[in-house]
Amino acid sequence: MIHALRRCLAAPSTLAQLEALAAGAPASAPVSLQLKLGRSDTDCLHLLPANTPYWYRARADLQEYRLAIGHALHLSSAGPNRLVALESAFTGFCRNWRRNGPAFAFAGFAFDAGNNAPLPNALLAIPAILVESIAGECSVTLSAPAGRLAQAAAEWPVLLATPAIASAPALRPGRPEVLAERAWIGRVNAALRDIAAGRVDKLVLSRSRTIEADGPFSAARLLGQLLGQQPDSLVYAYGNGQQSFVGATPERLIQLVGQHVEADALAGTSWPGSQALSDSKNRHEQALVVKAVCAALAPFCSAPPEAEVACEHAAGHLRHLRSRVTASVRPGTTLFELIRSLHPTPAIGGFPILAAQDWLAAHDEQRHGWYSGGIGLLDAAGNGEFSVALRSALLDDNTAEMQAGAGIVAGSDAAHELAETNAKFGTLLAALAPDCAAKDTAILRA
Repeated sequence: MIHALRRCLAAPSTLAQLEALAAGAPASAPVSLQLKLGRSDTDCLHLLPANTPYWYRARADLQEYRLAIGHALHLSSAGPNRLVALESAFTGFCRNWRRNGPAFAFAGFAFDAGNNAPLPNALLAIPAILVESIAGECSVTLSAPAGRLAQAAAEWPVLLATPAIASAPALRPGRPEVLAERAWIGRVNAALRDIAAGRVDKLVLSRSRTIEADGPFSAARLLGQLLGQQPDSLVYAYGNGQQSFVGATPERLIQLVGQHVEADALAGTSWPGSQALSDSKNRHEQALVVKAVCAALAPFCSAPPEAEVACEHAAGHLRHLRSRVTASVRPGTTLFELIRSLHPTPAIGGFPILAAQDWLAAHDEQRHGWYSGGIGLLDAAGNGEFSVALRSALLDDNTAEMQAGAGIVAGSDAAHELAETNAKFGTLLAALAPDCAAKDTAILRA
């Protein structure tokens, strides 16, 4: 693939085709040219750049792999109107977007509208280079503002010049976490007291763990391991040139195609040796999510949303209860409107939603990067899909900060919820250091 890609970038006809598409367009209008690269079974990870912003989205079971390198146009925002700002920018991009085929923007946002480090709180970008491998058919889409096509054409080969090295560093011994675990159990017990008092029905509490290695962690290697470990999850990443936010999520927030929407109501967790998903605690937790997702979508729909019966869904060695919620929305409904209505769902925040958010803020809930926020893909027609950014690690040189959460409802046991977060950490650790998979519990609890 790399040779076909470089030939496309070097061909004089490429710039000529872009200039033809851009004829008469405003200088700021995005111009996107899709070129076929032939057939190749590739996950695109060999092209992951070392020092350039990138996005990655893949579903191994569907043979869908997308790697976006560099930004042709982008906008970041923060605060309570951050998603409105992204939607306004995207609408502006689409107004004069010149293209010869499908063209996409990528976006991500944090759980909390005020979190700004180390990633932008909310970011939307049209990539400079988008490499796709869909069922073995490969293509590249080259994008730039109409007013700087020649400059962009000169920059594209540079973006490919330094691929990341897929190193496999050894993990350093873990640090004692006894005090942090006790503090987290204390928060769980505080949540249970307020649930028992009727102040809130569910709260989702998160924990973070930082592990270190004797060399830089490789986002490309971690992504490759996650693809094999969780082929039916969305494997995703965003890199800013220094840090990489990487994960694999089983939970779709929302998908819009035309007027058809689908969302996941996912909650409850089991793992080898834990209690069954069919117990009353897990069923109650998942039912709260179904209720809230249907209520959030209903104002946009021509008929009440329909929820499938909950079934078990595998995500690596973990299993969850999931109901697929489907509906038809009224004409003119936008993807960002649906996101604003849904986020945060009870699966990541709690229920009732506003009461849970107030509780988390009052108890200093900290979520790093885009963990439990959203990461998505949009096309120029307004269709797209966002997923909840779960099972994530923020990689920065030789450190990896993992984050995991657990839903607390009446009947929850603090020790069991702690074990659940450790099981989720173990999923990431097994991908970060496959040779240490058998020792993951010891490393996490050392």
